[in-house]
Amino acid sequence: MSRDRGLIRVRRHGHHRVTFVELFFDLVFVFAVTQLSHSLIEHFSILGAIQTTLLTLAVWWTWMYTTWWTNWLDPDQLPVRIALLMLMLPGLILSASIPYAFETRGVAFAGAYVLMHCGRALFFLWAVQGHRTMTRNFQRILAWVVAASLFWLAGGFAHDGQRLLLWSVALVVDLAAPWAGYWTPALGRSTTTDWEVEGGHMSERCGLFIIIALGESLLVTGATFAGMAWTKAVVSALIVSFLGSLAMWWLYFDTSADVGTRTIADSRDPGRIARLVYTYIHLLLVGGIILSAVGDEFVLAHPVGHTDWPTAIAVVGGPLLFVAGTWSFRWAIFGYPPLSPLLAIATLAGLLAVAPLLPPVALMALVTVVLIASAMWEARSGSSSPVPAPSIVSPPRP
Repeated sequence: MSRDRGLIRVRRHGHHRVTFVELFFDLVFVFAVTQLSHSLIEHFSILGAIQTTLLTLAVWWTWMYTTWWTNWLDPDQLPVRIALLMLMLPGLILSASIPYAFETRGVAFAGAYVLMHCGRALFFLWAVQGHRTMTRNFQRILAWVVAASLFWLAGGFAHDGQRLLLWSVALVVDLAAPWAGYWTPALGRSTTTDWEVEGGHMSERCGLFIIIALGESLLVTGATFAGMAWTKAVVSALIVSFLGSLAMWWLYFDTSADVGTRTIADSRDPGRIARLVYTYIHLLLVGGIILSAVGDEFVLAHPVGHTDWPTAIAVVGGPLLFVAGTWSFRWAIFGYPPLSPLLAIATLAGLLAVAPLLPPVALMALVTVVLIASAMWEARSGSSSPVPAPSIVSPPRP
């Protein structure tokens, strides 16, 4: 019996802290995020953007599934801890394969991805023997994981456009699975109320991933700055880049994260919130931070002169994605669309239109002003924003 082995988290008042082994596991994904941003810098084109988006989704999905896994199982228990540590090796291989995933390391990327997802699901089925609901849920999950794995592996052995097509199909299967309730013949479908989510832990884990992504942005900026001549323009670009990262941190942690934690903790259906807000909406936030890091790199390399379209798209598009993520986050939590992110999105879109008329560092400075203004607005209005009552807390149904 799984409860006899004590591998399932014991639910209690308050939330479980994030363990040191979970933080250690996340180091692999610090590397992965760095690889993704560098890959986009090297291949900043329509095809490169599509490929990097696909790889970002795969990396996020791998991390997110592990977060759900450790939300149900107790990482302080030795078997779970060992399993989590063992997952780090294929995670490291997956991360190292990112720059050449569409070239010579497709098999390595796909193989590591499949090994992590299938191995994690099989371990879970062993760990929850005797727990009928969880066993059923992960039997369904394993069926979907195996179906997607066929396309991942086939894509790993394919070449050129075929690999992109097969991996796109695999990713659609992966992303669609939770919305379909993991419906499986003979097993039916899961409901979000079947997912016994520990909301505070889920919220904290996703907040830590945002920290990872923001840290990667600072890492890219600092590494580039260290190797350059420290001219006035370059120093100005560094300062503006740093302020932009602070503004994104402020927008998330000062105006959204705590509200999300309280809401999911008080919800009668935390699985639905975890699926929509943390599993899907956070993708916009992470993608925005990665693209912003690319923009910082471009501006540091050429802070003055003409702003080309790759620089404009990265500098404006990253924050725009991030603000769209905070807007979607708060809409899902409060049940209505907040105003200030919409104004910020409209302003950023306007800046994109006039970007070629501005030097890169000036464009980035204006974008940062928009982020700071939006954060200040949210900070002033946040204390008066009504938190939905626990009886009605639930994001919109799909």
